[in-house]
Amino acid sequence: GLVIDGRTLEHVLHDSLQNIFLALTEKCRAVVCCQATPLQKSVLVKLVRSKQKAMTLAVGDGANDVSMIQVADIGVGISGQEGMQAVMASDFAISQFRHLRKLLLVHGHWCYTRLTNMVLYFFYKNVTYVNLLFWYQFFCGFSGTSMTNYWILILFNLLFTSVPPIIYGVLDKDVSAEILMELPQLYTM
Repeated sequence: GLVIDGRTLEHVLHDSLQNIFLALTEKCRAVVCCQATPLQKSVLVKLVRSKQKAMTLAVGDGANDVSMIQVADIGVGISGQEGMQAVMASDFAISQFRHLRKLLLVHGHWCYTRLTNMVLYFFYKNVTYVNLLFWYQFFCGFSGTSMTNYWILILFNLLFTSVPPIIYGVLDKDVSAEILMELPQLYTM
């Protein structure tokens, strides 16, 4: 691991040492920056995002972490003794740091699979409806006649095709939480 204090971090974040610092951090399992200012935290996250082309996750528990959380792709706020500023600025909130593993490995996996399936669902729903309109135009001789009245079109999108995604989004769990916690390799898939 690598531990850097705020004063050393200030020197490292200059343009001349950024690439050397990033090459060093790639060789470490963990990098801990202590006594860093809020500006240094956000600059460090920006540096990793721009130079490494990596997705960043920032975890913070106080007002001094807000800028870092906002700069990161995904921000996680820990509600605690330092107030709720980090939670209010974050994408996700947890009560204790130990819940981060479950947030990433279980809920992150479920959220990703649900979102990908929902994109496919909406794509095929719209392809089906447009295909139906296309073939109806052959039937009516391309006169521009409406196939359905407006109420059916509203109900089609409101009721008929919105209930299955809601049920699927709430109930679908492709892999159980216990297996996802035991096999973190599933997260990479």
